[in-house]
Amino acid sequence: MTPALSLPGRLSRLCSPRRLLAGLLPLALLMLPLTAPAQTVDDELPVAEIQTFAEVFERIKRAYVEEVDDADLLHNAMRGMLSELDPHSSYLDREAFQSLRESTQGEFGGIGIEVGMEDGQLTVITPIDDTPASRAGLQARDQILRIDDTPTERMSLQEAVDLMRGDPGSEIELTILRLNESSPRRVTLSRENIRTESVKSELLAPDFGYLRISQFQTRTGDQVDEHIRQLNRDGELDGLVLDLRNNPGGVLQAAVAVADAFLDEGLIVYTEGRLPDTEMRFSANASTTAPNVPLVVLINGGSASAAEIVAGALQDQNRGVIMGTESFGKGSVQQIMPLGNDEGLKLTTALYFTPGGRSIQAQGIQPDVRVVRGRVEVTESGRGVREADLAGHLDSREAPRERSEQSERLREDYQLSEALNLLKALNVIQQRDR
Repeated sequence: MTPALSLPGRLSRLCSPRRLLAGLLPLALLMLPLTAPAQTVDDELPVAEIQTFAEVFERIKRAYVEEVDDADLLHNAMRGMLSELDPHSSYLDREAFQSLRESTQGEFGGIGIEVGMEDGQLTVITPIDDTPASRAGLQARDQILRIDDTPTERMSLQEAVDLMRGDPGSEIELTILRLNESSPRRVTLSRENIRTESVKSELLAPDFGYLRISQFQTRTGDQVDEHIRQLNRDGELDGLVLDLRNNPGGVLQAAVAVADAFLDEGLIVYTEGRLPDTEMRFSANASTTAPNVPLVVLINGGSASAAEIVAGALQDQNRGVIMGTESFGKGSVQQIMPLGNDEGLKLTTALYFTPGGRSIQAQGIQPDVRVVRGRVEVTESGRGVREADLAGHLDSREAPRERSEQSERLREDYQLSEALNLLKALNVIQQRDR
């Protein structure tokens, strides 16, 4: 593919606004096709709009209340050009480019929050597990109205991220508005050096495992394989809960690797875009870590992008039961394009589709079993009278059972409790069919 001429690089070498105006039009004319019949009108550069851009540039330089640097104006123009395309395309200066590298590697500084733009408002996509944001109780779709004393209205996504980053130990105050609440609340957080492990696992009950993926990083696929082997060290599991709630996504290849851990054949995801190299298909390998374990996948409104790829693939392949609430609905693929000088573009280049041909973009994954977030409450009237409540009852010869941390956790997390109950029911049915 022939590389396009870089207008910003050329423009930044022009010494004055008038030279900019004089030099931009000849440059545009040189870039017009020499053989007009061979190309469509859509391929031609809009000369009138380029002239208007140069005129706006000149008037800002001449009449704005404060002097503005040429490079700042051009960088702002690039930011605006990309931000108007969709919420996920953006211009990455050096700091933003480095920040993106850090987040995909799993180490960065800040409060541990994934944010995006919804209807022009800075919005929480999800807090990352075990970070100041998650401990402060921030939730998916919380709107961030202020960062310290700075309103977020008309603020770019990168400007917001830059404000939330800072030295470990320093404090930041967020003013947030939660869905279905009439008044905003203020939350004070202390920044930390965020080091995230994207995968955690434990046993919820004997022979029933729990696998939590908080985001998809470069090594997430390998970590999932390692955790599944650890869970299986005492024998094959009778069931597994895969928790993708509040997972903002991440690396596409990591999502494919995670789905591949549960699938031994078939399509996982495919992408479609305008250019040939954006059309890709990913299929499962026969060598699979957990091809047969009964599976329940938990999703919610904070499950986005790569998390939706995994949930959609497992749902279409009938590999597990999807439980929870509707996912976020981010079905687009962003390609990182280096520009030199440690800068780059994050550009939406394709949409991804589930094996059954469903586009997730702005639709999301619908759970097979809808279970809203809640807490298990047991009332005294619903408990009834048991032998242990009767005066003078005989004591058991066994030691009294103590309430475990796991039972407390299941009591606090209704969705997780229901997922475990479903796995136990499926196990009972399988045992009867044998």
